[in-house]
Amino acid sequence: MKGARATVRLIAGPTAGGKTALALDIAEAIGGEIVNADSMQIYADLRILTARPSRRDEMRAPHHLFGVADAADAWSVGRWLTAAAAVLREIAARGQTAIIVGGTGLYFRALTEGLADIPPVSPAVRAFIAALYEDLGEAAFRARLARVDLASATRISSGDRQRLTRAFEVHAATGRGLSDWRSAVGAPLAAADWRGVILDPPRAELYARCNARLSSMFDEGVHQEVAVLAARNLDPDLPAMKALGVAPISAFLRGEISREEALARSQGDTRRYVKRQSTWFRHQTPDWPRLTGRRATLSQEAPDFMHQLGYDPS
Repeated sequence: MKGARATVRLIAGPTAGGKTALALDIAEAIGGEIVNADSMQIYADLRILTARPSRRDEMRAPHHLFGVADAADAWSVGRWLTAAAAVLREIAARGQTAIIVGGTGLYFRALTEGLADIPPVSPAVRAFIAALYEDLGEAAFRARLARVDLASATRISSGDRQRLTRAFEVHAATGRGLSDWRSAVGAPLAAADWRGVILDPPRAELYARCNARLSSMFDEGVHQEVAVLAARNLDPDLPAMKALGVAPISAFLRGEISREEALARSQGDTRRYVKRQSTWFRHQTPDWPRLTGRRATLSQEAPDFMHQLGYDPS
């Protein structure tokens, strides 16, 4: 953190990629403290469904921002960033290493790039920019964007239509480039104070892990956990109510579908989410080292990162 000179390590990647296991190994090896960067593991109500670290895991190293919010309380990226910044200052003051782990890409972006208070973009502007992209194609659209926001046009990866149109939308709506908005807000983590890594196992392996994890959750009685949440009759638009698996398991509890169908839907939704996560991290963190997630080969895949952590998986 700026002003605290914390040594911070970021471990990101899609669901079931092995992040928790790696974070625990590193924390034990160097005496680090683990900070949650998963938007669903914030909530106390769904320990099983969100694959929060077990109580046994939490005894292996200090954990922060896991299960700290009630499902009725919606946390935004900004709220998490404020809480995380406070935790990082405390960890730095103790002279410890913070290990931030999770799969919510926007949290990592907020930490490393800052969180600009950009005014909302109207649907009309979004529709106009979308039509412009369709009309021009990526190359010409990027060239047009470069006239008003060269930094964004240069930084955004090829094929990333979402970020290209977002950058143009912001300029069209505000008269300022997206890069200008972000540069006006300092990142909580200075570039010299952190190093990040993405755990990125092969897609087929990830899907198999997700399927197995969901099957195990159902065997552990995850439906009982969801039943307690459903009984509260909370606003369905709350973030916790949109956690993967809540909708199909709730349908099963209401007798609308079978247990097998609820499991299959949960698995399918999770696989699609993993694909979106992998795509986001590939486009948004192109310079971060990638690991396959096989712990036995981590030192060979990212020797500098592992050496700096003082971690030897052998």
